Amino acid sequence: MTSFLLSWVWSERFWLPGNVTWADLEHPPPGVEYPRAGHIMCAIPLAFGVLLLRFLFERLVAKPCARILHIQAEVSRPPQSNVVLEKVYASRTSPDEKQMDGLSKQLDWDVRKIQRWFRLRRNQDKPSVLKKFSESMWRFTFYLGIFIYAIRYLWVSPWMWNTKECWYNYPFQPLSPGQYNYYIAELAFYWSLMLTQFTDVKRKDFNIMLAHHFTTISLITFSYCNNMLRAGTLVMCAHDAADIFLEAGKLANYAKCQRLCDTLFIVFSIVFFITRLVIYPFCWDLHLHCIGETRAAKLANYAKCQRLCDTLFIVFSIVFFITRLVIYPFCWDLHLHCVGETRVRIVGPYRSWWLLNGLLLVLQVLHIIWFYLIARIAIKALFKGKVAKDDRSDIESSSEDEADANRRSLRDSKDSGVNGRS
Repeated sequence: MTSFLLSWVWSERFWLPGNVTWADLEHPPPGVEYPRAGHIMCAIPLAFGVLLLRFLFERLVAKPCARILHIQAEVSRPPQSNVVLEKVYASRTSPDEKQMDGLSKQLDWDVRKIQRWFRLRRNQDKPSVLKKFSESMWRFTFYLGIFIYAIRYLWVSPWMWNTKECWYNYPFQPLSPGQYNYYIAELAFYWSLMLTQFTDVKRKDFNIMLAHHFTTISLITFSYCNNMLRAGTLVMCAHDAADIFLEAGKLANYAKCQRLCDTLFIVFSIVFFITRLVIYPFCWDLHLHCIGETRAAKLANYAKCQRLCDTLFIVFSIVFFITRLVIYPFCWDLHLHCVGETRVRIVGPYRSWWLLNGLLLVLQVLHIIWFYLIARIAIKALFKGKVAKDDRSDIESSSEDEADANRRSLRDSKDSGVNGRS
């Protein structure tokens, strides 16, 4: 039974092209090693090592830096102890008006007093700025370090400058120490994020991030098992570039450096668009036209040539549709057919090829959702003159509570004004 399951999981017809077998990969040439599934098993225990390293980093590095920037852990006032309200809070943190009236009758409390209790209780669970700062500083440090390592490794790699090199002599491509270290580090890091997803600061895109981490872990694992390491290193490097500026912008925001935060957000938006929506899904030659059109439209807008700007934007929209939604699904197929003469001729797409492309498409959908959120913040910034609140900010936000408090204070001031005049 066990042998049947193993043969089904590691089916050659799923993992490899039709004219390649596992036996072909068993005995590489002297001095050459091919990736094996057992290599990445060490990423799981390493993930716990990453968690330990994160704990030490937040305690010994992030918190002292926060104190230097005068970021302290807020101490919220606890609400009055009440078993009935605690039970309701466990199921619903913001009861509706009907529930409020029922609780008011049950406890013989004023509705405003119950609302205040829930507001104080939510503030207790709201993560402090110090916790957010420590979390972002850890991610910023990792993304910066791993990106520098990746660039140093990929800069001298031929597939960095010619993506067709990703498929020359595939799957008989040797495993280099740089590829192995990069893959294991990324996989261990994302496993650690998956483990802490339920304890880190909870945001509105919690489910999206969970899907992202699961998809990323699957992509890293599958691409390693069937030796798509060259393409995988490019994809990971493209993703890490934008995350550096995202976390740096968060750090500036928590430190209340608004001008630096705005600048980093602009840089992050540009890098995100280029790396996630341009470099990630396409070959370089497929992007040059689209990039040229959008840059031309921006130049026309800056020059106040509105009619030319509108025309170029229409052209950009058409090119964007063709390249993103028409050419992209066939991009990998174009790669496989333009490989030329290789050691083994790849006969069409195979099953794991479809799986990996499906996971890549999932990531692309997530990129589009995130870019929509980024665009919303950018549009708000145009009207407010500064970067607005992150649309992904933590769920238990006190913005509505603060608004209620402001309305109450305004109403109280009006009442006091009326009493004073009387």
